[in-house]
Amino acid sequence: MEPIREGAVGAAVEDIQARLDALGYVADEAERAAQTFGPSTATAVARFRLEHDLPLGSEVDTNTWSTLVDEGYCMGDRTLYLRLPNFHGADVRQLQKCLNILGFSCGEADGYYGVHTEAAVKQFQESQGQLADGMAFPDTFDAIDRLHHVWGGKPAAGPHPMGGMGFARAAEVLERMQISLAAEDPISRNIAGRIWNLSSATTEHSGLDLIMDAENTRAGDQLVLILASNPLPSGQKMPNLMTDDMDTLPQRIHTAFESSRRTPPLVRLEMPLGSNYDGTFTTGDAQTLAVVLLDAICMAFE
Repeated sequence: MEPIREGAVGAAVEDIQARLDALGYVADEAERAAQTFGPSTATAVARFRLEHDLPLGSEVDTNTWSTLVDEGYCMGDRTLYLRLPNFHGADVRQLQKCLNILGFSCGEADGYYGVHTEAAVKQFQESQGQLADGMAFPDTFDAIDRLHHVWGGKPAAGPHPMGGMGFARAAEVLERMQISLAAEDPISRNIAGRIWNLSSATTEHSGLDLIMDAENTRAGDQLVLILASNPLPSGQKMPNLMTDDMDTLPQRIHTAFESSRRTPPLVRLEMPLGSNYDGTFTTGDAQTLAVVLLDAICMAFE
């Protein structure tokens, strides 16, 4: 978008002033009545940018407008779920604060609906007897609102340990390890892609990346993981770990890594679809499996 700055007039200025006003950055009444971007509106924009870690300035550019919109959301205004790029805004931050106080830890309330916020939402939904799909929609918000007497006006005292690996420790592992990930079939390629998305969302410096197959490793790889939804073909020899027992999977991955004579070590992870698998595999199944597998990989090298 073209920056909107002092001297502009019209509906766009009125919208900016209304959003600033709702957040406590109030321009002069005369400027608002005339829909004019005057000195007081410029001051309000400058304050907003300063207090939201944006570059100093008094114009509304693309980043300022995006942040202004995000900060205008209230919890319950929209359905929230895990996606990339993550949902972000004041509504996500409020949800995280409420869940933290209620004992369903999201980690730091950073305003981004990531994997740990989704996990906390699922745990909360389970506690309320709801479908634990990790999607925060009206029923979820209603249940949180009914507990307002518990979280209302209270700080989310930290730190907040997260279930499973934890954001900071997972990021440390992903930044320290160089892991290549391949897949043998469409289902496992779907899951591998989701694992890569999640690792990239966890840290900008993730060492986990996708490769075509085990023959296309990268220089410096410390581990190659192959995902598969079918049994290991007869005649092939490689460490093949069933992923049906997630509690022991991290240790089994680490043991296979340590005992491998191949450089880099190669480990195959077989999805627990079972002999009665009917060919269906939902988006929720894939996302859930991607989250727990990435968690297990990180825990293996903690």
